[in-house]
Amino acid sequence: MTETAPQIHKISVNEVRAIAVSMVKKLDSGETLSSPPTVVEVDTTEMTLSSKAVNTAAISINGATVSIGNAVQFIAECSTPGNYRVRVECDTSGSQTIDGIIRIQVCD
Repeated sequence: MTETAPQIHKISVNEVRAIAVSMVKKLDSGETLSSPPTVVEVDTTEMTLSSKAVNTAAISINGATVSIGNAVQFIAECSTPGNYRVRVECDTSGSQTIDGIIRIQVCD
């Protein structure tokens, strides 16, 4: 079953925002993300999602440092206000495929 992250990312209409999603809690010890991630909107096709990648440098997400290869990063933009769900999926160095759902709220 795909889990939904508790956080809600908020962006404004027509804003272009970088979003980073930590996958640390889904990875086994020593495991990293190993392939380009799949990032797709779940319910509509209103959002533009681009520049999908695994982090190549340590980054901070919600105040926690996330090591190289432990997060998915992408760019999101949307011209229609609403609440959207985005599925993030990636293969790992341990031959697993992990995924999760994040929520993005687009405001006027």
